[in-house]
Amino acid sequence: MTRPLRPGPQPCLYKVRPVTATPNLGFIGLGAMGEPMAASLLRAGFRLTVAAHRRREPLERLVGTGAIEAADPAAVAAASDIVILCVPDAPQVEQSLFGERGAVHGLRRDSAVIDMSTISPIASKTFSQRLAGHGVQFVDAPVSGGPARAKEGTLTIMVGADRPVFDRVETVLRAMGTPYYLGGIGMGETVKLVNQIIIANVMIANAEALVFARKAGADLEAVRKVIATATGSNYVLDQWLPKTWFAGSFEGGFAMDLLRKDVAAALDAARTMGYAMPATGLAYQLYTARSAEGDGALDYSAIAKSYERIAGDEAL
Repeated sequence: MTRPLRPGPQPCLYKVRPVTATPNLGFIGLGAMGEPMAASLLRAGFRLTVAAHRRREPLERLVGTGAIEAADPAAVAAASDIVILCVPDAPQVEQSLFGERGAVHGLRRDSAVIDMSTISPIASKTFSQRLAGHGVQFVDAPVSGGPARAKEGTLTIMVGADRPVFDRVETVLRAMGTPYYLGGIGMGETVKLVNQIIIANVMIANAEALVFARKAGADLEAVRKVIATATGSNYVLDQWLPKTWFAGSFEGGFAMDLLRKDVAAALDAARTMGYAMPATGLAYQLYTARSAEGDGALDYSAIAKSYERIAGDEAL
């Protein structure tokens, strides 16, 4: 019988194998984040097995630098002590793990799965319980920093796991960035969603305030420099907007639809706790309206277009 989910650290349902040698790794999900993360593991000297998903180009680049190609997630798992996932959302995690040729068909009872996707902590707990039934350890370890920091191997990594399992995989995580142990299964995803709630709301606050300043005739660069020294200072205004909105391009960056997906996961988790998040609910609706205008693939700073339209000025 499946044990019911409950908050707080969960008991360890499997024997944790001690670290005695460098583990063989597998990586599933070679997208904008996954490819540079996998490259960091190769630079750190790990033996890495990968499989193509939608496109072969990332796989071929990784194979060219030492990765080993496998046919599918099951074959990746069969060659690995630890399998790492970095895919868009919970349905892709489900397919990668439990699909017809999913990793579960190749995982050994003493192996581990690190899910570095951003998904609901509720889904993470469910995946953990299902894998525990196969004697497989689970870690949720979403990241923050974007493709640039993924390439540098300097990501912020938020980790939920049983402590002995974290100790087992910590060296692997450190090859991709700085891991922070936050508690039991689901806590990594919870803290990542905290980050996404904040940036979703802060971006909207910046856009609304800066279009207000523009409408009043202020010079935006002067405004930015002053606010950088005031209590309204924030990372989005100081570091992100100069590379996107202020630079005249919303290409690249962090896609609005990915942020919408994360905010939806946060709202879903909040509902299970009976906790209302009215500002975040409004933010979700504002991003959804902008996405409906065809901007879902653009950086989420494109929300500024909505405020420019309200102001009657759609060009900074």
